[in-house]
Amino acid sequence: MQMCSLKSFCIQSTQLFPLSINSLPKVINTSAFLRQSLPQICIHNNFKLRAVLSTEEVPPNAARRRSDPQWRGGFSLGIDLGLSRTGLAISKGFSFKPLTVLELRGQKLETRLLEIAEDEEADEFIIGLPKSWDGKETSQCNKVRSVAGRIAVRAAERGWRVYLQDEHGTSTDATYWMINVGLSKGARQKSIDAYAAVMVLERYYAASGEGTELVIPKQLDLQDKLRKGPPKDIDFYPE
Repeated sequence: MQMCSLKSFCIQSTQLFPLSINSLPKVINTSAFLRQSLPQICIHNNFKLRAVLSTEEVPPNAARRRSDPQWRGGFSLGIDLGLSRTGLAISKGFSFKPLTVLELRGQKLETRLLEIAEDEEADEFIIGLPKSWDGKETSQCNKVRSVAGRIAVRAAERGWRVYLQDEHGTSTDATYWMINVGLSKGARQKSIDAYAAVMVLERYYAASGEGTELVIPKQLDLQDKLRKGPPKDIDFYPE
């Protein structure tokens, strides 16, 4: 039976998946406001404050590549958050590779995710959101949103973005893929979370980032850092 290691695995994005409707964080009790794609302006004490950012103002890497094939930027770190295990995958270009599975929680997990993103030169996190088959929020969604919110605050300090991507069915897809390539049951159990993170990235890039949800820190200074983005990589932009 053929074996396949995490380091050598690489696939191309070729399959489209169903997507959930893009949503934005609540700021006022008006449903129509939440569905507007452009950022709104609030007037408070004679100062104009941005109420919300959008994926049009802070586009994900997949959308940038779709609009400009020559665009050169950072990589995407896919994350499959679990109760005790977190799978990671990396996207460099339009190929995807599982990285590792972390058995960490809380601040230790969040710190390690930032370290791995820096090591892999990723400038965005694509976190799977475990919605139900019909696109509804599950109880696990609240936990994922809480972790994503904390990561977003720390990531924004570096100009990195955090997006949520509907991950319904990705674990099943990952299992079928590993069976098809001949991985043993033991190998599948050990790496299922990392391969599920690959499927999150594949779904995200197959749809060019449409349907993702931007996680926005409340602090206005961090929102400004998100607009500016990370410093340009001197390897890509030597000037």
